[in-house]
Amino acid sequence: MSTAAPTPRKSSSGPDGLAVSGSELPIGNSPTAALDGLEHSRDTFITHWAEMGSSWGVPRSVAEVHALLFIEGRAMCADEIMERLQVSRGSVSMTLRTLSEWGIVTKTHQRGDRKEYFEAEQDVWNLLSLIVRARKRRELEPLLAALDETRHAANGETTASDAELKAHIARLDSMHDALQRLDRLSDRFIGRGGKGLDVAVRVLSSFL
Repeated sequence: MSTAAPTPRKSSSGPDGLAVSGSELPIGNSPTAALDGLEHSRDTFITHWAEMGSSWGVPRSVAEVHALLFIEGRAMCADEIMERLQVSRGSVSMTLRTLSEWGIVTKTHQRGDRKEYFEAEQDVWNLLSLIVRARKRRELEPLLAALDETRHAANGETTASDAELKAHIARLDSMHDALQRLDRLSDRFIGRGGKGLDVAVRVLSSFL
């Protein structure tokens, strides 16, 4: 009975010029090690982005899905996202809908594939401007409307003195004026595809 010859072990020259067997090659030089390092870096980014999102009041699941799509830099389907983040289909669907409404994730299709794919905005300044616009729409604009309503309520019957009422309205007006100026400023800078936000940051940085 014949015995197959063993497969020769690949060798490479080490730092001192001596031959080094394949099993002894430094692990940092292997493609697998590079991939593991890349995956670790991606996981770290997703974790930190999710923590930052939570501090901003954004649900952690929403921040994680966005971080995954951004750091992967490619379109992904719901199945891939579910498997990567270990979350339910319902959670992924709801999250993708939210991100799409914010404008920072767009739906796309791939030829020959009936699945829906999603990709994140990759231009960082445009991405940040979209985030600012979404927060403005959800937080600043309703607050301005609430201040208008509050001021209108002060015109009703009251037992307060004229001086007290005048001071109350002055406080509301000062708050409304400041927020309205901020609203106009944000409109000016975030409405230019992210370039305006970049310019604003550069200008402010020059004074710091």
